[in-house]
Amino acid sequence: MINEFLNNICSGTFIFLLIACFLASFIDAVSGGGGLISLPAYLASGIPPHVALGTNKVSACIATVASSAKFATSGKINWTLMRKIAIFSFIGAFLGVRTILLVDSKYLYPITIVLLVTVLGYTLMNKKMGYENEFTGLTEQNIRYGRIMAFVMGFYDGFFGPGTGSFLIFMLIRIFKLDFTHASGNAKILNLTSNIASVIMFIYFKKVNYLYSVPVGIIMMLGALLGAKTAVSKGTKFIKPMFLIVTTVVLLKMVAEAVFHIDVSNMIQDFFSSLLS
Repeated sequence: MINEFLNNICSGTFIFLLIACFLASFIDAVSGGGGLISLPAYLASGIPPHVALGTNKVSACIATVASSAKFATSGKINWTLMRKIAIFSFIGAFLGVRTILLVDSKYLYPITIVLLVTVLGYTLMNKKMGYENEFTGLTEQNIRYGRIMAFVMGFYDGFFGPGTGSFLIFMLIRIFKLDFTHASGNAKILNLTSNIASVIMFIYFKKVNYLYSVPVGIIMMLGALLGAKTAVSKGTKFIKPMFLIVTTVVLLKMVAEAVFHIDVSNMIQDFFSSLLS
């Protein structure tokens, strides 16, 4: 494996993988959805599908640590809130990964499409949604809703995944009245905890190529830092349009796959492969 890695590290394939994953981590740091780019890029690089999933998750987890740190140092994370609900995201993701081994995730497509349409429609109709941070404090009620949300989203991320970033940002705004910048920062912590649970499972089942996940993860850290820095400096006026674009792309992808039976992920993979040929 080491010889293979040394042969590929200076190749066009590896350089392409670094560029694609850098872009993916930048987008993911702002509004989620980076997996739409990074996973097909790994697959196009010739890594077996089951290993690509685990390798991508490890790289993404490394990047999420970086973006979370940037949001944290910028004061965009409510640590009191995260201490109360983040563990539920971890537990949910752990159970989600275990469940995916028993149940076909295709049954979640219709539900997810409806939820994405709802999120997109509600956000477009409420033009002022998320522009002002109207958080007034923690109550027993919003903490309870937050824990339920964190568990459900963690389970969903471990079990299925598409749109997790959009759902987290939307629900944090709805439950805690945060603006997009603070919602994005807190969403990163919840996403990080679910990623850690997923990574543990992939490592346990030996589905990670460390010779790729670590160096790519380092590059993704740089993309995530740049994305988080841009999000913090430009604020809601930048994050909300990105949120709408990413949510729309995820929705269109899922509709194409579920309704028209078009394998969008494979199309992206083929496109990336053509760039490498």
